[in-house]
Amino acid sequence: MKKFIYWLPRVLSILFILFLALFALDVFGEYGFPEILIALFMHLIPNFLLIIALVIAWKWEVVGGVIFLVLGLFSIMFFKTYKDIIVFLLVSSPSLIIGVLFLLNKRYCNKKDKIPS
Repeated sequence: MKKFIYWLPRVLSILFILFLALFALDVFGEYGFPEILIALFMHLIPNFLLIIALVIAWKWEVVGGVIFLVLGLFSIMFFKTYKDIIVFLLVSSPSLIIGVLFLLNKRYCNKKDKIPS
């Protein structure tokens, strides 16, 4: 069970980052070549933030969990996902759930358990 609690937030965060990266693919049909690079970078900014949060959370679960919670709350306010339940469930809630799972991982798994091996 400790392995499951350890790996669940990590796997979910990778899947969530890949899911959000799919939304950046729409720039290829709308822009010419020079603008594609700028538009792709702009669309991938949330992914970069989530990747940074994942790297931090992999080492320090509490700090990473709080960062995921803050990013989830920020996405609720910035993207106004509270207006549509489907958008909230797809965009904001995974980050909140992942943050809570990282905090639960820290609470229920000790560092001396050597879970990753």
